[in-house]
Amino acid sequence: MKKLQFPTAQTILLLIAALVALLTWFIPAGKYDTLSYNASEKTFTVNSLEKQKQLEASQETLTNLGVKIPLEKFTSGDIWKPINIPNTYKKLEAKPQGVLDFIKSPIKGIIEGADIIFLVLVIGGLIGIMNLTGAFDAGISWMAKVLYGREYILIILVTFLISLGGTTFGLAEETIAFYPILIPIFLAAKYDAMVALASIYIGSSIGTMYSTINPFSVIIASDAAGINWTTGINGRFILFALGTLICILYIIRYAQRVKKDPSKSIIYSQKEEIENLFGNTTNSTVKLTLRLRLIIFIFSMSFVVMVFGVSTQGWWFIEMSSVFLVGAILIGFIGKIKESIFVDSFVKGASDLLGVALIIGIARGITVLMNDGLISDTMLYYASNITNGMNKGLFINAMLYIYGGLSFFIPSSSGMAVLTMPIMSPLADGVGIGREAVVNAYQYGQGLFAFINPTGLILASLAIVKVGYNKWLKFVMPLVFILLIFTMIALTVSVYL
Repeated sequence: MKKLQFPTAQTILLLIAALVALLTWFIPAGKYDTLSYNASEKTFTVNSLEKQKQLEASQETLTNLGVKIPLEKFTSGDIWKPINIPNTYKKLEAKPQGVLDFIKSPIKGIIEGADIIFLVLVIGGLIGIMNLTGAFDAGISWMAKVLYGREYILIILVTFLISLGGTTFGLAEETIAFYPILIPIFLAAKYDAMVALASIYIGSSIGTMYSTINPFSVIIASDAAGINWTTGINGRFILFALGTLICILYIIRYAQRVKKDPSKSIIYSQKEEIENLFGNTTNSTVKLTLRLRLIIFIFSMSFVVMVFGVSTQGWWFIEMSSVFLVGAILIGFIGKIKESIFVDSFVKGASDLLGVALIIGIARGITVLMNDGLISDTMLYYASNITNGMNKGLFINAMLYIYGGLSFFIPSSSGMAVLTMPIMSPLADGVGIGREAVVNAYQYGQGLFAFINPTGLILASLAIVKVGYNKWLKFVMPLVFILLIFTMIALTVSVYL
C-alpha cells in the first residue's frame, strides 16, 4: 500500500469550507444591528434586519445606542467599518448553505480577495524578472560569504525586523513577498527552508500578536472599546520584547541543530526538491556587477517604498501592487531585457504563485459561507455569554481562548476588532477590570492562533515554501504551547496588579 499523504492546503481549506457549510444547518442564524458613519452626510446609519434608519451623528446618539466610543473616532476615519451595536442580537430565519453555495464559495472568495491575490501575482512577476537578471544568485552568493560563520545573525535580524513591522503597522500579508527572496539566502547559510519560513512567519505573527502601536489591531480595537489606545501600552511593549526573544531563541535552537546535522531537519526528505526549486546559489559564479547592484537596490527600494506607504500614507493593496509593478518595469529597463522576454518572464513568475493566490481565495470563501449563513454573529453572541459570573483571572483567560476560537472564523484583525469590541469590552466592567485587558486578550488570542490558523495566512505561506501543514505543526506546536503558558501568566498577573 502506498503511504498516505497529508492533504494539500487547498484540500484542507475545502474540507473546512464543507464543515462550515454543514454548521449553518445546525447553528441558529442571528445578527446584531450595525452602525456605520456616513462622512458625506455626517450622519449615522443603523442597519436592522432589512431596515435602515438615519440618526444624527452625535455623542448623544452613541450613548443612547450603548456604544461607548468617542464621536471623533468615527468622524476622523479611525473606525471606517460598520460596528455591532450591543444588546441588539436577534435570531433570524435559518439560511443553511447547500451544495451549490459550497461550490460557489471559493469563486466568491477569489472575487472578494482580488486585491491581495493581484498583489501576490505581481510579486510573482517581479521575482520572475529578478531571477532572469541573475541578481539573486550574485547577491545571495555575496551574502553567504559575508555571513560565513555568523549565519545566526541572519535569523536574529530577519525575525526581529519583521516582528517590529508587525507590532508597529501590522506587517502580515506583505510578508508573502519575502519568501522567494529570503529562502535562497537561508539555504546558502546551510539552514533548511523551515528556518526561513519560521523567521518570516513567526516574526510577523509574534509582532502582530503583541502589537504596540499597530493601527489595524490595538488602535482600532481600543477605539471600538471606548478607551485610549495608549492604555496598557507599557505591558504590551514588555510582552513584545519577551515574546520576540522567545521566538528567536526557539528558531536558533532548531537552526543550529539542522546546521550540525541536516538529517535532523523536519523537512529533510524534501531537501533536494526545495534546493532545486529555489536554487542552490552557494557556488554561484555570477559576479555582483554594478548593474546587478543597481537592480538589487531598485528591488530593495520597492519594499522600502511599500513599507513607507503602508505605515504613513494609508496605502493598501492597489498601491502596493503598483509599487512592485513599477519596480519590475524599472528592473527590466536596467537589465536591458527585451519586451517579449520581459512579458514571458513576468507571466511565468506570476504563474508560480497562482496556487498561493487560489489558497487565499478559498480561505476567503469560508468567511463568505459564514456570513451568508448568518452564523458569525451567533457565535459571537454565545461567546460573550460564556464569561458570565467568572472571576478576574478566569474571565481574562477565557477571553483569550474565545478570541482564539473566533479568529478561525474571523481571521481579519480589524474585522474582529470592530465586530467584537463593542460587545466584549463592556464585559470587563462587570468583573472589575480595565477594558484594555479585553483588547489584550483579543490581540493575544487571535495572534497566537495565527501561528496555526488554516483560514489565515499560514497555508498560503506554506504553499510558497512547499512545506506540508503537518510538518509545520510538528515544528511550531511546542512554541505555541510555550507562548500560551507565557501569555496566560502575563494576562492573569495584569488583571490582579
